[in-house]
Amino acid sequence: MLLAFIIILLIVLIMLRVPVSFVIFGTGVLGLLFLGGFDLVLPVMETAPATAVRSTALTAIPLFMLMAQFMLMSGLLDSLFDAARGLVGRVPGGTAVASVGAGTAFAAVSGSSTAAAATLAQTSTTRMIKEGYQPTVASGLVASVGTLAAMIPPSIILVFYAITAEASVGDVLVAGFFPGLLIAGAMILTMYVGMLVNKGSIPLGTRSTMKEKMGHLLQASPLLLVFIAVVGSIFLGIATPTEAAALGAFAALILVIVRKRFTLIGMGRCLVETVKSTAMILAIIMSAHVLGHFLTETRAAPRLVTAIEESAMPALLIMALIAVFYVILGFFMDQIAIIALTVPIVLPVVEGLGYDPIWFGIFMVLLAEVGMVTPPMGINVFVVSKSAGIAPMTVFRGAFPYVVAMLAMAAIFLLWPDLVLWVPNLM
Repeated sequence: MLLAFIIILLIVLIMLRVPVSFVIFGTGVLGLLFLGGFDLVLPVMETAPATAVRSTALTAIPLFMLMAQFMLMSGLLDSLFDAARGLVGRVPGGTAVASVGAGTAFAAVSGSSTAAAATLAQTSTTRMIKEGYQPTVASGLVASVGTLAAMIPPSIILVFYAITAEASVGDVLVAGFFPGLLIAGAMILTMYVGMLVNKGSIPLGTRSTMKEKMGHLLQASPLLLVFIAVVGSIFLGIATPTEAAALGAFAALILVIVRKRFTLIGMGRCLVETVKSTAMILAIIMSAHVLGHFLTETRAAPRLVTAIEESAMPALLIMALIAVFYVILGFFMDQIAIIALTVPIVLPVVEGLGYDPIWFGIFMVLLAEVGMVTPPMGINVFVVSKSAGIAPMTVFRGAFPYVVAMLAMAAIFLLWPDLVLWVPNLM
């Protein structure tokens, strides 16, 4: 009864937009007070926060964030769409394909769904509409492509999941690469199918000579080299995720200096944004450890595992219900909060059904990302709406086919988990 009350209170407070870290910490302390009073709360308060942030793997989070800030400061990301557009050339739907390619590359070096959506909205959405794409198609595609930032390494969301699930950070990061490419491909296919079904013409891309293509490739090469250095060093076992993050941040800083974009004000802004984001994540981690003690005392996870085992339901049906649960949570909560609140309870159930925790991280993050382009939150939708000057409902309608595509890919990953695990298994 107490557990149900705490969970309901937690969900209500989050829906009321109370800061997530305060909600998790407050409900955890309240639950412990009900269970054992101050005799139980005080020892937890003395040890849990410090223990929560002691892991050296956490160092990768601010370093990846700093790398993303330096990339934005370098100005290379602004020209990424033009480079992708030139490389794709004059093929049907070339500008839309370039938008997906640029969004995928942007995601790989920024790790921010909203930043990717905002940048592409200011460049590719406007260009696509001028070339004859419907505003719904252009804006919905860009909003959806932004979600790839949570999937393609180096992803802060995946690092946070790995730490919460006590899984290998390197394996989880690498596992997101191939599924991310598959999802990007599914979005391109969805765009073509949608335009053919609506009997609309598919605009041709911009013609480029081989010399121009090589120039565009050279233009994008610094970003590619940074990505290869970070992800490649993890995959080959040359560096730990933390060392790879430090390498990426240093390489991004070199790009800023080489491109003559370095200023003390810009550096200060990068550091402040990194500190603010890191502090938010660390606060959630510390709060989650307090709530975790309450869940341990109530034996929530073992009781849930036992109840599911006794239900004799097929594993596939249980995972389908878990998938629906995460999609619904994504409507109201961000990915960090979803991971902090649910992984300690749900992961034992998933492992009990025989699924790999690395696979589950990719599966869960994909489902939670659906909330970035669906009502009522739909953060990416509102970012694109504001940046491109398009009505939010137009963007929501345009994003719907891509939501279906993302859910279809989640179903494919559920039926064939090896699609997610084959790259980590090579390490």
